[in-house]
Amino acid sequence: MFRLAPMRAALIAAMIPIAAAASAQTPSWILPDVLAAAKAEGSVTIYSSVNEGEALPVWRIFEDATGVKVQFVRGSDVAINSRIAIEGRAGQKSWDITVTTAVSQNPPQLLEQYDIPEARNLIPIARAADRRWYGHSINYNAPSYNTNLVKKSDLPTSFADFATRGEWRGRVAIDGTDTQWLAGIFQYYGEEKARALIKSLVANLDPVIADGHLALARSVGAGEYALALNNFINLTYSVQMNGGPTDVFALDPVSAHVAQVGVSANAPHPNAALLAANFAVSREAQEHSAKFGRLPVRADVTPNPPDALTRIASKTVVPTLFGPEDDRKWKRVFDELLRGR
Repeated sequence: MFRLAPMRAALIAAMIPIAAAASAQTPSWILPDVLAAAKAEGSVTIYSSVNEGEALPVWRIFEDATGVKVQFVRGSDVAINSRIAIEGRAGQKSWDITVTTAVSQNPPQLLEQYDIPEARNLIPIARAADRRWYGHSINYNAPSYNTNLVKKSDLPTSFADFATRGEWRGRVAIDGTDTQWLAGIFQYYGEEKARALIKSLVANLDPVIADGHLALARSVGAGEYALALNNFINLTYSVQMNGGPTDVFALDPVSAHVAQVGVSANAPHPNAALLAANFAVSREAQEHSAKFGRLPVRADVTPNPPDALTRIASKTVVPTLFGPEDDRKWKRVFDELLRGR
């Protein structure tokens, strides 16, 4: 039997815990063959609609682990996509990755087809067939209510039932950009029934058109509106977790759309972009986002609150994914049915 000299054996034994600790500290999303090249590039530019209070701490984790400096540019989905289009037409190499709910609405030639190891851990709806984006989080759509103003026992059991509640006329609101919710309604009911349903909701409830999903969630929690005809459930839960008297009541269908991570086809820092995209969909990043109420697209990350998804488990979830022309189409329909009164 081969045996090490006592001193050498003792030295190696002492080094094993150190090596194990160093290995444990290396995040699983790090791509060793990409990291050196990413460090040489020095930085990564991120266009995102995620608010700075949530995004900057998680990207600090990326900076500390990689040594790659993050340049973070924040704007609305519409503003980000407009900027990407303008810079794309000018042939500018200005951004590396984008994180919004509307990555798929960009022209495909502006988005790189890419593969990242962490994508294998995502639920199927969070993996684009053409590999031009991967899921960051998911938005489920459902009505909400102020629990001080509306009794749980009085809540409607369907959107058709909702439309009969004339006593709530003028006390219901909906965000003015809820085109994906509307598309889900049409997909579930069919065009003829969907149009009749939306017209009935508008005629009987006279919903206020609100500006911003988070502002709407806060307004319902504050009692400015008794109910929201629809909102992102994670925003309602966020207001609830901060003490607001509000809750979700899911109705069929529950429209769902994925917030996405895309990589620029003209990335100025292609290796840093790939590394950043892999981080954005990692367990570590999604656990951080869950603290802010974002719903994960990984089965190994617990939602916040933990029962967020079980509350809608009995409902029909209708995935909606918009391409470059879809948002414009559904905006016209939304304006026709909900604004054109």
